[in-house]
Order: sequence, then C-alpha cells, then structure tokens
Amino acid sequence: MTRSNINKIKIMTISALLCALGILIPLSFPRIILGPASFTLASHVPVIIAMFISPTVAASVAAVSTIGFLIAGFPLVIVLRALTHLIFSLIGAFILKKNGHMLQSFKSTSFYAVFISIIHGAAEVAVVTYFYWINGMSSAYYEKGFFISVILLVGVGTFFHSLVDFSIAVFVWRPLQQVISIPANAKIKINNSRH
Repeated sequence: MTRSNINKIKIMTISALLCALGILIPLSFPRIILGPASFTLASHVPVIIAMFISPTVAASVAAVSTIGFLIAGFPLVIVLRALTHLIFSLIGAFILKKNGHMLQSFKSTSFYAVFISIIHGAAEVAVVTYFYWINGMSSAYYEKGFFISVILLVGVGTFFHSLVDFSIAVFVWRPLQQVISIPANAKIKINNSRH
C-alpha cells in the first residue's frame, strides 16, 4: 500500500470520527439557553478541527453534524443554523489551504478566529432573520424584539460561542497533530519554551 493510500485511509478515519462527534454532541452535550436563543456546548469543535485538515473534511463534517441536530429533534431553524456551518468551515479551510502558516502566531491565529467567527455569526443571523420575518420563531423572540433576540443573542452569541469552540479545537488539535501523521492544511505552532 502506498503512502498516499495510507494517508487517504487515515483522513477518512479521522473524518468519520469527527462526523461521529458532530452527531453525538447535539444528542448528548448540554445547551446554554440565553433568552430565546440556545447554544450547544462544543458543537463546532469537530467542524473547526476538520477545517485544520482540508476543505473536503470540513464540508463533510459540517454536513454530517447537521444530521445530529436533526436526529436530536431540534427545531428546523436550529438545524438550518447548523447547516450554515458549511459556509464558515469551507471559507476557513480554503484560507488555511492557501496559508498553512496562518496558525503559527498568536496574532494571525486570533485574526483568523475572529474572521471565521464573524462569518459564522452572520450566516446564522441570516437564517434566523428569515424565520423571524415569516413569523416562524417562538413568541419569546418577538417579545425581545429583532435587535436583542436576533442580532445580539444569535449573532453576537454565535460569535462568542464560535471563539470559545475555536479555542477548544486548538487546544485539542495542538497535541493531536503530533500523534496523527496526516497531511493537514495547517499546523498549529507548539511553543515548548517556558517563560
């Protein structure tokens, strides 16, 4: 078996594990409820780790993790919010594919995380806005008004949720990249120096 075939098998296996986590997390992880909006803890971690590997892995994990929200019985608006993860994950993965050094410094990693989180929040706001305007949301959304329930709770809430999950993904991927020998879009710099 060639090195290329071995790498493909490893990538498929890791993708399958990330997909499984993407399904398991919405089924079993706790949710944080902020007013009418809800956020599932660590739900973006498998998708973000997939971004570090390749656009194909990112798209696969984002699409399959949406199924987790569907199976868990979330309302359609939340399932579609999960489906928008395809947008930020593909953009993020293509950026890393072109700029593999992006995660080598704190400054560029921070810029990347903020940029991806803004795209993430904007995509989820677009979905919720549509449902809001067609009267497809719970009454709690309308009681708080569009700005608070959609812009602040969903948009800003998703932005910060994305940053937290990005930090968790970096924390998990940093040591794993040394153990899992596969071609990846980006390597996260390991700082062995002690200050």
